[in-house]
Amino acid sequence: MTAAARPEVAPLIELRGVWKSYGRGDAEVHALAGASLRIDDGEFVAVMGASGSGKSTCLNVLGCLDQPTRGQYLFRGVDVGKLTLDQLALLRRNYLGFVFQGFNLLARTTAVENVELPLIYRRVGHAERRRRAMKALEEVGLASRATHTPAELSGGQQQRVAIARAIVTDPQMLLADEPTGNLDSARKVEIMRLLVDLNRRRGITIVMVTHEPDMAEYATRMVHFRDGSVESDEAVGP
Repeated sequence: MTAAARPEVAPLIELRGVWKSYGRGDAEVHALAGASLRIDDGEFVAVMGASGSGKSTCLNVLGCLDQPTRGQYLFRGVDVGKLTLDQLALLRRNYLGFVFQGFNLLARTTAVENVELPLIYRRVGHAERRRRAMKALEEVGLASRATHTPAELSGGQQQRVAIARAIVTDPQMLLADEPTGNLDSARKVEIMRLLVDLNRRRGITIVMVTHEPDMAEYATRMVHFRDGSVESDEAVGP
């Protein structure tokens, strides 16, 4: 087969003219207005834009937490809009990892038990669950704090636990919503270096919403939203 005849590899995710509207008539608001975006395996994409530009709605659509009003969202060439609720749940559970600004850890649960949670939903046995959770904590440099509760951890350490929880299922894509928003400057850098390491070493595709230009510079690509659509899309770095 010649090079010209080889089939094109489907991107990991693709948005095709996606709209997301709320309300009706004069009260209708378009959070996304014909947004189109393609992201390939192994990319680290920072999504930026002013408040109300559509960046968070885009992340919710990519995470199957919200569905487009019209347009297509393809995951590995599969039209996500045609999946059943059970299939959407399986896609989130088996292929996606989530990291939030507020950490979202269970307060009275230890770090290792927090990391185990996604594996419980997968019905992984206790011994294997604990092994994988400890491995994930080791990857984020917190194995020694496995038995500590969130109250006994700093903000940066809590976010590391949240990242360990997100990667314990070996997701293909990590969706991070302002992951450094609640951290001081030093902890922001630590978390971004950790995300870069996971992206490069594990090959996890990362899509990160941020309003901080200096955090976006850690990504390999920067996408700016404006009024619900992609305004610019450029590579980052030399």
